[in-house]
Amino acid sequence: MPRFEDPASYGEAWASVYDDRFGGSDVAPAVELLASLAQDGRALELGIGTGRVALPLAARGVEVAGVDVSEAMVARMRDKPGGQAIHVTVGDMADVPVEGSFRLVYVVANSFFALLTQARQVDCFRAVARVLQPGGSFVLECFVPDPGRFDRHVRPLAVTGESASYEIARHDPVHQRVDSQHVTVTEQGNQLRPAALRYAWPAELDLMAQLAGLRLGHRHGDWDRRPFDATSTKHVSIYRAR
Repeated sequence: MPRFEDPASYGEAWASVYDDRFGGSDVAPAVELLASLAQDGRALELGIGTGRVALPLAARGVEVAGVDVSEAMVARMRDKPGGQAIHVTVGDMADVPVEGSFRLVYVVANSFFALLTQARQVDCFRAVARVLQPGGSFVLECFVPDPGRFDRHVRPLAVTGESASYEIARHDPVHQRVDSQHVTVTEQGNQLRPAALRYAWPAELDLMAQLAGLRLGHRHGDWDRRPFDATSTKHVSIYRAR
């Protein structure tokens, strides 16, 4: 299977460096909002990865479970304090392959866009709706698409005396698909870390929710609950089970 089409390829390529690249961001506002939505119920993170959000949420007393397609990413979480206590199902998050029901299901850091077709994204909404308790919440953190950014095909990331890294991407606006490689060049050789996504506009996500029997409750411009408006570059959307 080509690496872009293999759902586990991202985790296999990125697991060893994921926390170094992305682990420095403050997750406290996300944990605060998610804990308020979970209340005293169970929470499920789709695309749990290295546990960047799940572990501090569990430390708040929320019972957290997870789904991830990458065993390499989950292994990183297992090595962290509290990582062994979180039950994780290895599988495709579009299928939500878990037992039981949840007060809260959430996907952070644009991971929902790792589902590479509209059909699979709709499948995920429908599967979430099946496991959400009445009045429960499905939370998505996603960027607001900026096709102009995608069309800038090469972007430098870092340059040192020993290495250089850059991102090169291919944008298919018809299918709302972006395939990219993060390339690191050193004297010892090159490293390739692939990433693929299928972006969706907020209004498209709202329609997917309606097809699944969910409704938009709130949309914030970030985890701190700032208003979502025309200047927002991301959104935190909270869908409710009817």
